[in-house]
Amino acid sequence: MNTSAAPQSVRSSETPLPVTALAALEQDGRWLTAGDAERAVMKRIAMQRDRLAAAKLARHQSQALHAAPQAVPADAPLLERLAVFARLHPVATAAVAGLALMIGPRKLLRYGGMALPLIAKFKR
Repeated sequence: MNTSAAPQSVRSSETPLPVTALAALEQDGRWLTAGDAERAVMKRIAMQRDRLAAAKLARHQSQALHAAPQAVPADAPLLERLAVFARLHPVATAAVAGLALMIGPRKLLRYGGMALPLIAKFKR
C-alpha cells in the first residue's frame, strides 16, 4: 500500500494559492535573491497585474449586470417592464412606435382616453 499520497494532498491543501500577484511575488524564489532596484521593478509589475485583474473583474461584473434579461419581471414597475419588453422584442416595439407615429398624437390621446377606463375596469 502506498501511503505517501495522503500526506501530499494534505500539504497542498495547507498552502493556499496566493490571492494577488503581489502575494505571489513575495512567495517567489526570485524575490529573495533580487536586489533593491529589481524588487522595486518586480513590485510595480505585480501591482500593475493586480490593477489589471481588478479592472477585468469589474468589467465582467458590469457586463453581467447590464446583460439583457431573459424575461419580463412580473413584480417590476410598469416602466421597467415596458423597457425590458422593448429590449426583448425590438421589432414589435418598432412596429408599435411606427403605428403611433402614423396615427398621430391627437388620435392617440383620444383613443387612450377611451381605452384607459376599460383597462382600469379589467384590472379590478
